[in-house]
Amino acid sequence: MAKARSLGIPAVETYAVSLEQDGAAVRAALTRPWSSGQAEGPITRLKLLKRSMYGQANFDLLRRRVLRAA
Repeated sequence: MAKARSLGIPAVETYAVSLEQDGAAVRAALTRPWSSGQAEGPITRLKLLKRSMYGQANFDLLRRRVLRAA
C-alpha cells in the first residue's frame, strides 16, 4: 500500500487510501463465507424501478411494476 500511495498517480493513491480506511471490511469480504449479495440484487432492481418512474406515477403503479418484475 505504501508503494501504491507513492506512485504519483492520483487515482491509484486514492484507491490505496480507501482500501486502508476500509481494511476491516475488505478483510471480512475476502475471508467470510457469506455475502449480502442475495439482498442487494432485489434492492438494486427496486431502486432502478423507482428511478425510472420518478415524478410520473403514484404508489399503486409502483407496486404493480414491482410485483410484475418479481
